[in-house]
Amino acid sequence: MRVPCAALQAAWRVPGRYVLVLRPGARESGARRSIRSLRAAAARRGQPLEVLQTYAGAVRGFLLKTGSDVIQLALRLPHVHYIEEDSAIFAQSSPWNLQRLLQPEGGTSENSKYRPPNDGRNTEVYLMDGSVHSSHREVEGRVVITDFNSVPEEEGVRIHRQASRCSRHGTHIVGVVSGSDSGVAPGAGVKLVRVLDCQGRGTVSGVLAGLEYVRAELLPRPVGAVVVLLPLVGAFSRALNAACRDAVAYGAVVVAAAGNHRDDACLYSPASEPEVITIGAINSADQLMSQGAGGSNYGRCVDLFAPGDDIVSASSDCSTCFTSSSGTSQAAAHAAGIASVMLSSNQNMSPVQVLQMMLHHSIRNTIHFLSLSETHQLITPNLVAAMPSAYSSEAELLCRSVWSEMSRGEQVVSRCRLGEEMMSCSSYSPDGVPAGDTTTVNSRGMECVAHNGPEGKGVYAVARCCVIGGLQCQVHTSPTPGQEAECVGPQLHLSGCASRSSADFLSDSRPHHGDRKHCIVKDGSTSHAPSRHAPSRHAPSRHAPSRHAPSLECKVLEKISVDKDQVEVSCPTGWTLTDCKSISQGWALVGPGVTGNSCRFDRTTAAGITAGIAVCCHVRPPLH
Repeated sequence: MRVPCAALQAAWRVPGRYVLVLRPGARESGARRSIRSLRAAAARRGQPLEVLQTYAGAVRGFLLKTGSDVIQLALRLPHVHYIEEDSAIFAQSSPWNLQRLLQPEGGTSENSKYRPPNDGRNTEVYLMDGSVHSSHREVEGRVVITDFNSVPEEEGVRIHRQASRCSRHGTHIVGVVSGSDSGVAPGAGVKLVRVLDCQGRGTVSGVLAGLEYVRAELLPRPVGAVVVLLPLVGAFSRALNAACRDAVAYGAVVVAAAGNHRDDACLYSPASEPEVITIGAINSADQLMSQGAGGSNYGRCVDLFAPGDDIVSASSDCSTCFTSSSGTSQAAAHAAGIASVMLSSNQNMSPVQVLQMMLHHSIRNTIHFLSLSETHQLITPNLVAAMPSAYSSEAELLCRSVWSEMSRGEQVVSRCRLGEEMMSCSSYSPDGVPAGDTTTVNSRGMECVAHNGPEGKGVYAVARCCVIGGLQCQVHTSPTPGQEAECVGPQLHLSGCASRSSADFLSDSRPHHGDRKHCIVKDGSTSHAPSRHAPSRHAPSRHAPSRHAPSLECKVLEKISVDKDQVEVSCPTGWTLTDCKSISQGWALVGPGVTGNSCRFDRTTAAGITAGIAVCCHVRPPLH
């Protein structure tokens, strides 16, 4: 913390309260006469005087509550040594939100001071908001107010005169991103693109124009490390989602607020766009942020959560003022700061790599979702953003599960993001009656298709989406129903299995590794074997990788359960789960399957032997 300047000290004052210190050797009787004289003088001026505290130790005197005129009289009394205005003091530790980002493996925290791996100075953040108090000491010199301005006409004129209110939201958000003391990435540069008015209101058309402005700025030069922060939300808009998707396609990491409506984030934009990193908000007790009747949005369109309740940051009231505020805007600002730190370490990271890294280093299963329905508890990610402590230059396989919406029709589709490869496809039905899943390839890429059972009440498609340089995917389908789908070739690795029965019953398809890498299915079922080319930095993927290049290695783990209520199989440290299957007699097992890096199912009937099967892959380092 810097030495406070005079202006900062003035901002810490406690008006109307004064510490009066008596001269050394002053007698108690004289002190009492001084107080009586002050009370009389204050009464004559209509300003009451109240003694709040008496000090009789190292400092002898009084804490007074009165007006400044009475204090001027007190300074003339013979027994008074000096008087100072009461002022605030602060614990010198990082606020809870910054400390939370350091858990469990983030930057160091010496003497409770927030220290990220770097300050994000190599990243440029485009903030789409209202006005910003750019001369605030927290962000002075790091904020550029662009010439773009697309805000709706405001009703009334009085709000135009309240300059601090116009920049309240934007100043607080930019402080969370890059504030010297309150920011996640205290060195990141911020460019303001004004799309909100003084009341925090904008239009879809205005944000579209703002994204066009950002695109025009980035196109003439290499994109580099760029984050676009959208701490705003509106009704579902295909146009706004398309514009955000385009921003990601030309290399920008787009981060958006989930919304403060205590609702499904998929109903709002830009939160519903799959290519956007959508952030929900939690409080310090690991509960969803609450605001009266509202609160953080949730659901499958949220990628992860970040601190968003009682966040201390820059205030637009003065250049040294701070204030506390809450919302998913603040949560999104935390994620934008983390992305800035990541990109400053490696400017070649793609937007989806940034997302996968954030998910990989997040804190798992600490959020209390009791206020959500069972359905939303199932599909809402229980992940809290955290700051990675370091970045490895080694290739690493990073995966996530992507849920579709629940379909009550015949089928539903889940897709990976741009730059990801689909390693496996599975289906989940809350009533345990799916009819299988298939992996298809079309002009949009690979798709995970889940099929509803004949009496099913709904089904989800769950794609396992992974990212690693050099990874290329193919889908091998069994020639006829009942035959096995197989990956042929030493450079191909089986990362999962999917199957569908034409008879509309659940078809178990299990992966098998060995001399033949194939999917085993029942009679009448068609199987699909997603196969992966091993990554190689030295050889094209159509050839076997060099023994000196890193390569992909996969193995199948199986755990059999006879009498337990739950079956779980986990990938070992250093390996990543790419597929999760269960084999059972009858409808014995249900569950979403993938839980972190484990495959887990719950028994619902007493049917016989059950098994959980996991495919685990990792990048094998090159031989030396």
